[in-house]
Amino acid sequence: MNCTSISLLSSSFHPTPPLNPNSSSSFPRAPPKPLIRRVTTKMSLNQQPPQPPDPTSLLTSVTKLLWGPSLPPGLLISTVRAAWNTTWRLMMSQLAPSDPSLAYTRPPSRFRATQIPRQNQTSLHLYVGLPCPWAHRTLIVRALKGLDGAVPVSIASPGTDGSWEFKTTRDPDPDTLDPTRDKANGFRTLKEVYKSRAGGYDGRSTVPMLWDAKNKQVLCNESYDIIELFNSGLNELARNPGLDLSPPALKPKIQEWNSIIYPNVNNGVYRCGFAQSQQAYDVAVNDLFNTLDKLEDHLSRFRYLCGDELTLADVCLFTTLIRFDLAYNVLFKCTRRKLVEYPNLHAYMRDIYQIPKVAETCNFQLIMEGYYKTLFPLNPGSIQPIIPAGSEHQELQRPHNRDSLSLKDARESAAALSVS
Repeated sequence: MNCTSISLLSSSFHPTPPLNPNSSSSFPRAPPKPLIRRVTTKMSLNQQPPQPPDPTSLLTSVTKLLWGPSLPPGLLISTVRAAWNTTWRLMMSQLAPSDPSLAYTRPPSRFRATQIPRQNQTSLHLYVGLPCPWAHRTLIVRALKGLDGAVPVSIASPGTDGSWEFKTTRDPDPDTLDPTRDKANGFRTLKEVYKSRAGGYDGRSTVPMLWDAKNKQVLCNESYDIIELFNSGLNELARNPGLDLSPPALKPKIQEWNSIIYPNVNNGVYRCGFAQSQQAYDVAVNDLFNTLDKLEDHLSRFRYLCGDELTLADVCLFTTLIRFDLAYNVLFKCTRRKLVEYPNLHAYMRDIYQIPKVAETCNFQLIMEGYYKTLFPLNPGSIQPIIPAGSEHQELQRPHNRDSLSLKDARESAAALSVS
């Protein structure tokens, strides 16, 4: 412990002793003089400069002084609660627009496209964010179709204010995707990319976004349009042009499943998490779990949603399921059941995860950071939980045994048995 440079004076007085009656002197002796003892402290050579007071410790001290070990008075609690509720509603109104019942309503995409002119196909650039399930769709179809060489990608990260920004990863994992710089324009934020388009733009800067690097134009920022374009619109550039995730014969079924899954599951988890009233939450959470129950039953009989073939409907469902126990179950209050408690849904998710190139598009750490560290109104402390056991890579690689549900495989097995 360092000593200060102050000299401390300490006086020690001896009382006057009583007269000795047998003394030969008739005069009393003078009292002794006070003994002065000087204590000198030395300055430590390692003395640290004085530290500013810790605001947290100061607040704690004031709280104890005012209220002791008891809780603050009710008036203070009520005041803070009212102020927080007002602030929360203000932030939620910006984060999640709602209807009169305070139910979340997702704004429509501003830029739509159903086809890409041939002259623009060689200048495409994809912007995504890894936490976003809508952007994840485009990464999966891009990977499965073998478009990673034809359509470069820039990966943005959520900034402190919730907007998308670009930053490089110091030690990227070669087996998964990581945030990057803006490879097409060199901008710092996605908002700058949108503003740089011909004619400018000051609206919502969302991912995914398909960019025409040659003409400096936003081609599309609707996820389903982009995955349809990747599936069938760029086959001349794809390394796997024979894969069709939306064959004409299955389009009616795909559309039917999309009409069920989008409002109740894909957007349903957001309707739960962004609900601003108890009534809105109750409606959303019931819609979500009623639909999950139906999917669990359906997938007990069929390998994929439309039968034997993986389709765009499966891709859209997968990107929500893979995030369910990671984020939605806790942060969005989708708490009736975890996905791991649905044996068929969880095995179905593992089945898709184990398709070559799909796992590489999943960065679980960044998915969780994107929700728990960014959505301040839902998690003010920014405390991030650990990854659930059912969502770890090793668990997702566990055998799914869904091959036996394939009608084609069943017919081939039956034919082999009849021949033998």
